[in-house]
Amino acid sequence: MKVLFLCTANSCRSILSEALFNHLAPAGVRAYSAGSEPKGFVHPLTLDALERAGVACDGLCSKPIEAHVELQPDVVITVCDKAAGEACPVLFGPALRAHWGLADPSEVTGSDDAIAAAFDATVARIRSRIQAFLALPFDQLDSAALRAELARIGSL
Repeated sequence: MKVLFLCTANSCRSILSEALFNHLAPAGVRAYSAGSEPKGFVHPLTLDALERAGVACDGLCSKPIEAHVELQPDVVITVCDKAAGEACPVLFGPALRAHWGLADPSEVTGSDDAIAAAFDATVARIRSRIQAFLALPFDQLDSAALRAELARIGSL
């Protein structure tokens, strides 16, 4: 199974989702990420948050949606409201689509501790959603049931 996480900048939330998913997923299940308007770099506080969570950062980079033209994901999950409102490219064909909206921790202002706490809270929320996703009985769910489960998880 291939899961693609989309966001606008692909520097924070979608990168966190990709890294956490791949950290938690069993063999044969893999996540990727991309952005509709990628910044071209991973936000440094994203990398710090992953390090605090004990998640590897190797190979993470900000990239455009077009980088995955050959991917053919099974599931496409948007993680920011702007990306959810954009038309999903046809290149993702029959992939199931879901929206797991997340506030952007890189927009938090305040002390370094407050900003780090916002990143850590985002990591915790993503982790709980991914754990719920990975616990699904995929062999017992048809497309409509899986779509409903993805929507339920997005509200966690």
